[in-house]
This record gives sequence, C-alpha cells and structure tokens, in this order.
Amino acid sequence: MCTYCGCESIAVIGRFMAEHTEIVNAAGRLRRAVEGGDPAGVERACDEVAALLSPHTQAEEVGLFSVMRRQEEFTEHIDSLCAEHTTLDEQLAAVRAGDHDRFEEFWHDLRHHIDREDNGLFPASAIALDGPDWDEVDGATPAP
Repeated sequence: MCTYCGCESIAVIGRFMAEHTEIVNAAGRLRRAVEGGDPAGVERACDEVAALLSPHTQAEEVGLFSVMRRQEEFTEHIDSLCAEHTTLDEQLAAVRAGDHDRFEEFWHDLRHHIDREDNGLFPASAIALDGPDWDEVDGATPAP
C-alpha cells in the first residue's frame, strides 16, 4: 500500500487497499500450500482467496470503476483492470482445479494488478473525483 498521496484516507480507497493486503496475505497461504504439495490445502486456500477476491473486484467495478469510467482519460485503464479481474479469476480457478503450475502466473499478475490500482488508479481518483462523485461511489459500492 502506498502512503505518499494520502488517498487511503478516502474511506472507500482505504477499504480497497486494506482488502488488497488481506488478498495478498491469503495468496501467501495459497503459495505455501502449493509449495507444500498439499492438494486439499490448495483447494481450501483457493477458496479463501476467491472469497476475498470476488466481492472485492465486484465492489471496485460497480463503485469506483463505474464512476471513473465516465471520464474518457480513464476508460481504457479501467477496462484493462476489469479484464485483469477476469484473468485473475480464471487463473485462480485453474490452480484450484489442480494446475498448481499456474500459481506463479497468478501471483505475479495479482501483485502487478494491485500495484496498478494502489499506485496508479487510486491516487488518480483522489485528484479526478470531487464530492458528488465520491458520494456516488460510496452509494454504489456494496458494503464489505
């Protein structure tokens, strides 16, 4: 999580950044299960990651992303982040289904994706959005 711009003080951004930390921690537990050759542990850890990741990405997409997407300079970036959400889900499902070799790809893509949000989109949103926009983001974002 970055701390240089203060965007984490915006409630929804702070929440998303905290959720990123939880997701990375859960993915670390998945890494240990994969490395330990524990298929049942991998399934449990994948379920844990999915239970954190799915509601998180849904909340981002229906709240912050939907509001930011209306600004043309962010549309392509938002679309690419949404595509990454889909890719992460597919990679995680493949790991859960037994393709444990896909974990490293998932891990790399997850970390890169989070970096793009924490150090790119979230700080940009703090500058680009104003009070009514944030009210709309808050109203559209499902509770955790």
